[in-house]
Amino acid sequence: MHAQIVLFDGFDPLDVVAPFEVLHAGGAATDGAVRVELVSAEGPREVVSGTGGLALRATAALDPERADLIVVPGASGRVGEPGEVPDPETGDLTPDDSIPAVLGRTLQTGLPPLLRAAMDRPGLTVGAVCGGSLILAMAGLLEGRHATTHHMGMDLLDATGAQAVRARVVDDGDLVTGAGVTSGLDLGLYLLEREVGPKVAHAVEELFAHERRGVVWRNRGRAPTAR
Repeated sequence: MHAQIVLFDGFDPLDVVAPFEVLHAGGAATDGAVRVELVSAEGPREVVSGTGGLALRATAALDPERADLIVVPGASGRVGEPGEVPDPETGDLTPDDSIPAVLGRTLQTGLPPLLRAAMDRPGLTVGAVCGGSLILAMAGLLEGRHATTHHMGMDLLDATGAQAVRARVVDDGDLVTGAGVTSGLDLGLYLLEREVGPKVAHAVEELFAHERRGVVWRNRGRAPTAR
């Protein structure tokens, strides 16, 4: 499995590093059955996060034709005010260090068309952590799809036409999303379990001394009776 984790200006580092380490450890445990790299829409470059100027290096370009799994992180920065959303045409928002502003500017880059190509390609799974789901949703890619995001972004997710689910990890087939920032660990472990197997996922979970939280939500089985 070849995984690409996307970097964009203002990304949240933990959204990237958590699934990267999980998938990398999965590769080490399987003699290279999982390969993971950091990418950007623009190709190899240093990308500055929204957390204290911390930067990571994208070593390749995002390529939906080459990847089996693409993971989109959220943004880091000032928490926006309630109802604060970026202008859909320009991405403008004041002040420009807010998470909504970062997400809005990301929509003006070359990333959304690449993500659309990824969502359209059979056999490719797209994952997202936290605000990464909002990038997909605001790009018009999640209409009618089940997804989750940080609890503060659930209303915006709903407003885009997605079916927001309050769960730690939501599996909607070729779309798998995680909730708040630390859910990137659980998302990575679940993807490892789903694509490679539970024995490998359990070994990595044990290595990281991390116990996954909650039940992965899937659109199957009997619905609970309303009370």
